[in-house]
Amino acid sequence: MKRIGGSRRKTRCKMTKPVKARGKISLKSYFQTFTAGDKVALKIEPAYQNGMFYRRFYGLIGTVIKKMSIKKDSCYEILVNDSGKDKKVIVHPVHLKKIEVGEKAWVMQK
Repeated sequence: MKRIGGSRRKTRCKMTKPVKARGKISLKSYFQTFTAGDKVALKIEPAYQNGMFYRRFYGLIGTVIKKMSIKKDSCYEILVNDSGKDKKVIVHPVHLKKIEVGEKAWVMQK
């Protein structure tokens, strides 16, 4: 049986930007750096498809484990708790937002 749909199926709301925010991505978020142990929120930047994580992890908060090699397009390995099970996700920094300690994170907003 043929598989129906691709990796961006059922993501119309998650992977769209408001009209005024469309256009180029910010270089600050593209080149941001993290250290091991930093808390980050996973929020997709739809204008840049490389290093994008699976839609199930959208809005979750994870911990940076390490930076991947140069061949991996300077991505980070993030440890995310998905329904009681820890999973490792490889994500480009443009799709990450740093969370300060003690800050309430409402990441699901656009």
